[in-house]
Amino acid sequence: MQQPSAHLPTGLSAPPPPAGRVRARVRTVRGLWGAAVASAGLIAALVPGASEARAAGNPYQRGPAPTAASVEAATGPYAVSRTTVASAAVKGFGGGTVYYPTRTADGTFGAVAVSPGFTGTQSSVSWLGPRLASQGFVVFTIDTITTLDAPDSRGRQLLAALDYLTRSSPVSGRIDPNRLGVMGHSMGGGGALEAAKTRTSLKAAIPLTGWNADKTWPEVRTPTLLVGADGDIVAPVSSYSEPFYESLPATLDKAYLELNNATHSTPTTANTTIAKYSVSWLKRFIDKDTRYEKFLCPLPRPSTTVEEYRGNCPHTS
Repeated sequence: MQQPSAHLPTGLSAPPPPAGRVRARVRTVRGLWGAAVASAGLIAALVPGASEARAAGNPYQRGPAPTAASVEAATGPYAVSRTTVASAAVKGFGGGTVYYPTRTADGTFGAVAVSPGFTGTQSSVSWLGPRLASQGFVVFTIDTITTLDAPDSRGRQLLAALDYLTRSSPVSGRIDPNRLGVMGHSMGGGGALEAAKTRTSLKAAIPLTGWNADKTWPEVRTPTLLVGADGDIVAPVSSYSEPFYESLPATLDKAYLELNNATHSTPTTANTTIAKYSVSWLKRFIDKDTRYEKFLCPLPRPSTTVEEYRGNCPHTS
């Protein structure tokens, strides 16, 4: 059967389609709209925190609404993969292991480089890799050039590791280069302070039972959580973590957590209290996620795991 011409004589208009065809079209449009809405809901359900992030208006927010149980959990909402970085493949530090969220649907993530302490290797801080990455960060536990490197060298190496992560690593596309942080144990903690002093654009620093011959840090502009241990005889809190904290600018978002019944080496094994406050600090300042403010403010009270907690609240960054 010959199809009618698409062209009509001037001045004539096409007759309206039969009513049945109009109803069919309406049903088709409604069906497509319903499918789109259902698909959007499915995507939101599959992507951790996607709808919450949009509702909150924070493009950096990652993961579902936190609870006390979720920040203390050994595994967060993201599945984690890892890749090894050989020392021969990099310059300025000793290689290491990158832990990263497997999913990419949430967009890019903040990143954190972690340094071991004097004579230590990345294995001494490796527990932090999957623990933090599963909460929505790319985490790089590094080896230093030598195990005897001083804090100032470790600070430079942390920054070199972040530069590698954001510029050359296989996961660079997963990282927001403007949302970076540093952590470290012992001399690595002293290195984290050095890195924050050097690169004021860092969003968070967490020295863990930190050691550094320099006791004053008025130049630091990075929100800093210092973690000390009441039983530390290598870097006693009265000589290191407490003076570090007191020397930071009064206007800086800062906190001091002293662990109860802990030693200098406590941060080298999985620790729920360290994880809880580290996750909360990184989320609050790297992701600007105010949902985690409740774990930091009001200031936590002494408990079986917390000897003391100081800080300024509410946080402003």
